[in-house]
Amino acid sequence: MNKSADNDEPEVHVRILLIEDDKVLGMAVRDQIAADGHSLDWVERLDEARAALNGAGFDLVLLDLMLPDGLGVPFLKALRQRGDVTPVIILTALDQLSDRLEGLNAGADDYMVKPFDLEELSARIGSVARRYSGNPNPLVTHGDIEVDLAARRITKGQREVSLTAREWAMFEAFLNRPGQLLSKAQLEDKLYEFGSEVESNTIEAHVSRLRKKLGQNVIKTERGMGYRLGPA
Repeated sequence: MNKSADNDEPEVHVRILLIEDDKVLGMAVRDQIAADGHSLDWVERLDEARAALNGAGFDLVLLDLMLPDGLGVPFLKALRQRGDVTPVIILTALDQLSDRLEGLNAGADDYMVKPFDLEELSARIGSVARRYSGNPNPLVTHGDIEVDLAARRITKGQREVSLTAREWAMFEAFLNRPGQLLSKAQLEDKLYEFGSEVESNTIEAHVSRLRKKLGQNVIKTERGMGYRLGPA
């Protein structure tokens, strides 16, 4: 079940939240995801999952449907109703067509029935990650701003705008979740990936620079709560 070494297709690194109370399966999935080069946070309850999603930015969620403190489908519906578009792959023993349809209709991006092959899970994760990282449509338009996600190139009007790596990481976080409120902690989490300390005023400073480069209304401040992408 180890990752195939002859797969030359480039993978997208993603941060994954696994919501699974089966310890044996959880450890197997954790090890597989680490071997694939992704990072993983693992929780066993829905209340822990809510806290994790509120405190950090994830690129993908792996969701079991039968948790000790509730069912996964209502959790997923609530996630979508609040505007969270984080991709979700359901992992469950429920194998009826009605279960699959309920999960997909609730907002899941994929549905895998246990027991499943870990190689297939890797392929499904890679497919969803590439889909949401800009493939096959890497061009995003927001007002007069055009973003090429694949080339990491931004133009405003006819002028190309240069962003630092940290500014890009922050702006991409907003583009990936249009309309969604991102807390200061979630944005800080994006910047921790660069391996240096994030100071108390770092987020405010980067938001200010993005506004200077892309327009004052590109990021909207929700006082005491966080920031969201401004209207196009």
